[in-house]
Amino acid sequence: MKEEMTITVQTTIDAPIEKVWKCWTTPEHILKWNTASDTWHTIRAENDLRVCRKFSYRMEAKNGSFGFDFEGTYNKILNDELIIYTLADGRSVKVEFSTLNDKTSIVETFEPEGENPVELQRGGWLAILNNFKKYTEQQNKIDL
Repeated sequence: MKEEMTITVQTTIDAPIEKVWKCWTTPEHILKWNTASDTWHTIRAENDLRVCRKFSYRMEAKNGSFGFDFEGTYNKILNDELIIYTLADGRSVKVEFSTLNDKTSIVETFEPEGENPVELQRGGWLAILNNFKKYTEQQNKIDL
């Protein structure tokens, strides 16, 4: 990943790393958490979690006014530790997972696109990450 300009968002999740990894990478879970706000949803999630393979998530406004495909190709995968991928527009993303006692830390670093302000992008990615945290912690309580 180029270090010229990157944005980093992070969180700590009250769940073991195996649960976090499963929620992050499994399409039926991705459909439930992959949104930045309640006015959006992910209607399709495909994920072939292998190097040189692809993922594709269809995200749409619930009112039908706008939608887009968020997709990319995996460059490196270390189960329960690291995912590096390249988005369809060529930008790089690195997601690092680590254990902190009984919790899991996620640090997500990505190259910004050129159309929207950096703070708007940071806020959107952080909102999705926070939604992931909330969803995964709920799933962890269900499974206890």
